[in-house]
Amino acid sequence: MNGVGEARRRASEAQGAAIGTRQHVTVLLPVALAADPPWPAGPLPFAVGARVADAAGRRGLFTPAAARALYDRRWHLRTARTEGPLGLDGMELLRTPTARNTQQALAVMHFTVAGGTPMLPLLRSVSHRRQAGQPDPLTGAMAPAALLDGVADTAVPAAPFALSRPYTVAFLTPGADLGALALRDAETGEVGAAADEFLRSLASRSVPDDIPLGPESVPEARAEVRRISADWSALVLRQGAAFLGHRADTGAGDFYDWAEYNARTVYLDALLLGTVQRHHIDELTDDLSAVFEGPGLARRVAALEQRIALFRSTYWREHLSAHGPANDLLLAFQDKHRLPERFEQILGEAADYARLAQTQESQQIAGALGVLTVLGLPLGTALSILQVLGDSHPWHLALALTASFAATAAALTTRYGRLVVSSLRGGARRR
Repeated sequence: MNGVGEARRRASEAQGAAIGTRQHVTVLLPVALAADPPWPAGPLPFAVGARVADAAGRRGLFTPAAARALYDRRWHLRTARTEGPLGLDGMELLRTPTARNTQQALAVMHFTVAGGTPMLPLLRSVSHRRQAGQPDPLTGAMAPAALLDGVADTAVPAAPFALSRPYTVAFLTPGADLGALALRDAETGEVGAAADEFLRSLASRSVPDDIPLGPESVPEARAEVRRISADWSALVLRQGAAFLGHRADTGAGDFYDWAEYNARTVYLDALLLGTVQRHHIDELTDDLSAVFEGPGLARRVAALEQRIALFRSTYWREHLSAHGPANDLLLAFQDKHRLPERFEQILGEAADYARLAQTQESQQIAGALGVLTVLGLPLGTALSILQVLGDSHPWHLALALTASFAATAAALTTRYGRLVVSSLRGGARRR
């Protein structure tokens, strides 16, 4: 094994054996919610000191639109269940209905990893890494299907781009023994590359041996890390996010009480909103791609425009509050999933399709007016002549009608007549 491979192996072993002072994992997964659960309303409340992060306490930190999306249709259940290395602290359900799936919701499960248990191997097992070497901890008594039995359907929804594995949000604070794997350098005060690499492993649920990162990619990867403060950092990736402390955790009463409080409430809510946005954008993108399948183009485009407007007013936010890391986390999630670019593309496509539908409607109206002209002009001329002549003989009237119909048929064989008929046929076929 060459030097690079050996260094990567040692880093993987060190990360896989690392044990934090505080270790929490929040699991997000899509579910179907046929009825409101018999749980208390609002998010799962966490407290530090006299401050409680319930719905009322969190609403003031967000814009009104974001608060409505996050808290108006949300329920929680506090529990204390342990199975192996995981302890379940509580569960939440957030309704996120779409036009295609009115029962869609997000399940949020808050776990604490038992002391003395390395956290990263558990995350790798959740991700079903082939080299994980241990079973998925979200099975048996901790399986979402068992935990939400009778409350929500955890079957993978038939939605576009649905998550193949749950989204995880990890929180770990270090003890003094983790050294450069998490702590700032004692002399320079800088966060070392090993700490950022460990943070990436927690967010990606992998070790360096699973997904080797090329040396040329390291600066870009480190630039994605968000320094929340001197004491801790965050990283948001496509399949997970992570928070990692950079000084030793001294236990209860430490600043990390507040870090844990924020990571499991406000910052989690920012990622929840990004997940809801991604679900809606996935569905809108899929439905736009099928807009020409079937009749009723104008009607289908109008319905999509209404859905886009509703999504934009209800869920689409790029700023949650006037300031703070929650905005940065939401923007990082949106950037990882290219949500702003995809939404701009949706708006552009919808505008193009609306113009096309309007053009086809105009052509159909013009064609209908042309038909009225072709049919009405000969008939009107014949009847006017009979009226001027004062002729009311039935046979003469029948002869005039026959002549007008013949003139109409002849007019429809001309280039103008064929254009009118073609416009009507084309409009009807597309609609």
